[in-house]
Amino acid sequence: MNLSIFFRALAPDIYQHIADPNSFFHSIQTHAQEFPNYEEADIAIVGLTENRGTQSNPGVAEAADVIRKALYKLKRGSGDYNVVDLGNLSNGHSLEETYLRIKEVCETLLSFNTLPVLIGGSHDLDYGQYQAYESLDKLVNVLCIDARIDIEPNFDEQSTDKLNLHHLHKILMHEPNFLLNYSHLAYQSYLVDPTAPVLLEKFYFDTYRLGLVNQNISAMEPVIRHADMLSFDIGAISSSEAPGSTLNQPFGLTGQEACQFCWYAGHSEKLTAAGFYEYDPSVDDDKFRTASVIAIMVWYLIEGYYHRTYEDDFASNDFIKYIVPMASRPAELTFYKAKKSEKWWMEVPNPQIDGMKDMKSIVPCDPSDYHTASQGELPDRWIQHHAKFL
Repeated sequence: MNLSIFFRALAPDIYQHIADPNSFFHSIQTHAQEFPNYEEADIAIVGLTENRGTQSNPGVAEAADVIRKALYKLKRGSGDYNVVDLGNLSNGHSLEETYLRIKEVCETLLSFNTLPVLIGGSHDLDYGQYQAYESLDKLVNVLCIDARIDIEPNFDEQSTDKLNLHHLHKILMHEPNFLLNYSHLAYQSYLVDPTAPVLLEKFYFDTYRLGLVNQNISAMEPVIRHADMLSFDIGAISSSEAPGSTLNQPFGLTGQEACQFCWYAGHSEKLTAAGFYEYDPSVDDDKFRTASVIAIMVWYLIEGYYHRTYEDDFASNDFIKYIVPMASRPAELTFYKAKKSEKWWMEVPNPQIDGMKDMKSIVPCDPSDYHTASQGELPDRWIQHHAKFL
């Protein structure tokens, strides 16, 4: 597929003032004139200008270029950069057509092992991001970072201007179903219908309140490491640090915490797509502080990518294997610790399905899971993953 037909070239005023040869802009290929070679790229930035799914943040249509102006001025990070910026995706005649265009673009990039980074637009556009995985013939794990859980009760399905508050329903109900796990970080209870976390827990999905996240940021690393796809709503960041969204609240993640999460995500070999949504420049401050926060988040995502260690051969000498005997079934739990990164994983057996032999998943965890098992208890993470296959 020739992706160039879907994209508009960047306006010169975004980059023409940047002279620093060590800038981010001068370290990547951009769609300034010629369309970049995305087939051989590691990462492709995709601007989104669709705003028909939101009533609260119509200015998201202008977000991508404002973020670029902040991102391009940053210094390039470490690693041998092979990053392209494809420009802004042209909207479809309908919102559904825009979803399909996002799906086709991300699907094509995934087929070349190029990681799409979507910037701009409303949060419902992650439905197109999610659909790109449909052709991969695998179950996927979705991570959403958002102050809200976007399953609005009593939602009018005929309405399109509040889909950014209901898009999770579209992902959960999508057919065919290829969603293995959904994790939600940093939701704020006073913004969420109390039935929403209960509903997700019935599917053995993970939800983490903002207070729990703030208690131990590093404990969220295994959750983020488990994700194939990241969907980040800027409304999860406190309004004092990122005022550029009508969805922001006085409380929320700090910009530093958001950047830490992005580094975790980029560093994970499992992550294959990321999206940053709901930034409205029209409500940002006069210095476009929120655009700078998002630009640094994208920078850290890319920095994490170029520090990947590709730890996946658990039988190699790069790992220490721990076997913990249990008093009841299962008879033992197996853990792995990477010598270099000191990250942890654990084996979880998948029960027999249709007479097939048992298979094992190796899922990210942290030292607390090992310590729980050492005390004779099954870790919650083990129970939750195992239950998905019962």
